[in-house]
Amino acid sequence: MIHPAPLAPGGHKKPPLRDEARFIRSWMEKPLIMGSVTPSGRALAQMMARPMDPASEGPILELGPGTGPVTQALVDRGIDEARLVLVEFNTAFVMLLRERFPRANVIQGDAYAVRDVLSGVVDEPLAGVVSSLPLLTKPVPQRARLLKECLELCRPGAPFAQFTYMVAPPIPLFAAEGAAARGSRVVWRNIPPARVWTYRRATEA
Repeated sequence: MIHPAPLAPGGHKKPPLRDEARFIRSWMEKPLIMGSVTPSGRALAQMMARPMDPASEGPILELGPGTGPVTQALVDRGIDEARLVLVEFNTAFVMLLRERFPRANVIQGDAYAVRDVLSGVVDEPLAGVVSSLPLLTKPVPQRARLLKECLELCRPGAPFAQFTYMVAPPIPLFAAEGAAARGSRVVWRNIPPARVWTYRRATEA
């Protein structure tokens, strides 16, 4: 069960072009937190949403949703918006997400402290995790710890999807203790091109 936080009024809106301007401004202010100067393109967002099963039970956690392109892809895939728990650090993006996805639970917090952030908010296993965090700006042990904690919060077999602009997995397998990963094809229509790596517990991959 998800215990929703207070949400701002509003409804879904098609992401306007000014989202790019929001990203550029936020990237200029805090490049290591943003990691990208533009929101994920539609093709990449759809690839991120693909591992998530609309028929699964439990909340789906999104880390670093930004202005919401992957969130929208999850909804378009048939996932009930009320199942979504969005953890975003940027205050302006939090307000925007609450307007665009009023039935989702939008939390302002540090995704790298995921257990603390979800404490008292989610009291059942997650059905999956989608992450747009700039993992490569963090040391490998911190990335591995995030993956480990997220998979421990998930139901058996649940996926952890993370995009990257690099060829290699963003969380190296030598550090992803007890997890296996599978990479998607390259999404050439994204700028820059990217791919999605999906992690699961090794015995469930």
